[in-house]
Parts: sequence; C-alpha cells; structure tokens
Amino acid sequence: MPYWVYGFIHQFVNLLFTALIIAIVARALLSWFNLAPGNRLSVILEEITEPIIAPIRRVMPRMGMLDLSPLVAIILLQVIQSLLLQILS
Repeated sequence: MPYWVYGFIHQFVNLLFTALIIAIVARALLSWFNLAPGNRLSVILEEITEPIIAPIRRVMPRMGMLDLSPLVAIILLQVIQSLLLQILS
C-alpha cells in the first residue's frame, strides 16, 4: 500500500475519534441546560453518542445524581484511538 494511504487512514482515525469525544463533551455540557424536548442539536448529539454511552451505562452504576458514563466513554475512546494509531504507525 502506498505511504499516503497510511497517512490518510491515520488522519481519518484521529479525526473520527476526536469528533466523537467532542460530541460526548458537548452532550454532557448540554445536559446541564434545560433545552426544549426535541432540540435539534440535542437529538443529533444523542444519536451520535448513544451507541457508545449506552453499553457503558448498562454496566456501570450511577453515582447518585452523577452519570460518569460519558467520562468512561471518553477514556475508552482515547485508549482505542491510541492503540489504533500505534498499529497504523
């Protein structure tokens, strides 16, 4: 495979994981505000992040009113991103 393909895949993986992490952080921040049900941004962020956060939420219990599943999801995404980038290098 040509070298530029590895660079492209490296950049794509990096961008994808960065976008997912930003989406999770944005969703967590928006949860602090009382937005109207069906808010377009909230719905989009939920559709993007729910497949990542839902399995973690099923395994991990809540800490009272605090939901730490987004934090765990971010840490797991960063670990997976790092592993993938090392494999591609």
